[in-house]
Amino acid sequence: MTRPVIVQDEAQIGFYWTTADGAPVGLHVLVRDDDEPDRLLPTHLEALDDALIIAAGRFGDILGGGRGPTDAAERSGLRDLHRAIDRLTWEYHAAAQALDASVPARAGQIIGTATLMGVMARHPLGLLGPAPLEGELDTPGTGVVAGYGDLLWVDGDRAWLGARWVVRTDDQRRLPATLSMLVFDSSGVNKDAARDEHRTAIGEVLAALDDGDSAGAEHRGIDPLGAASALDWMLYDWLMAHRDGPDSAAVDVKNRADDAAMIVRAAAASVALRARLDPELCRLPVPTSSGR
Repeated sequence: MTRPVIVQDEAQIGFYWTTADGAPVGLHVLVRDDDEPDRLLPTHLEALDDALIIAAGRFGDILGGGRGPTDAAERSGLRDLHRAIDRLTWEYHAAAQALDASVPARAGQIIGTATLMGVMARHPLGLLGPAPLEGELDTPGTGVVAGYGDLLWVDGDRAWLGARWVVRTDDQRRLPATLSMLVFDSSGVNKDAARDEHRTAIGEVLAALDDGDSAGAEHRGIDPLGAASALDWMLYDWLMAHRDGPDSAAVDVKNRADDAAMIVRAAAASVALRARLDPELCRLPVPTSSGR
């Protein structure tokens, strides 16, 4: 029996699946008719992991913030990178849904890392929207700040606008904060409670978005850019607080399948929202002659 194959090499950014006759196809379509669809999901993850390693070697200085893109070719490469990551993330989530398959911890780690790299690729291109409450918080001064952390919602009636951590000071200021800051750089913080509250908040955003379903979101007046910006920020904040080291983009979900499922679901919902503004996100590439 001729099996579908992955097309991937170091000359391209990302990869794609092809049918037995060589036609590009999404993973979520392949699993519908394959005789052993469950084997395709882990293969997809391994190929994505390989693609991230290749991308890190090619764009590491830019993704790490060491410099910005220097020419049109690098900007185009970053755009291709984030579009490939978005497409492959969305395909995995859609395929897992089609099979009603559970999301393993490894999927959360790989797609979490991919999401961080996608955000880092979009940043120098000016493709990231504002964080929740951007421009509405007080400016921090120098020195130690006394106060407490609070996850503040933008609008309690529109959860899709998201929430972000702030430090409420004794003099009633609201200073911008992050989950990483609370769990790693602050004293007197219940770290597990902060993580739980953040996890729950992402779940509330996803519930309000109904997984970013385009028709449903549009019917309920959800702004796709505003919703995607809020979700991107909250997921990015979560992932930055769950890396395996301060200088690493590798995400560690501590073998928690529920966190892995949340990461995959949130990343795919962001893609679904942004694809309404950029149809190239989920478009399959032009075939190449090499395969894997």
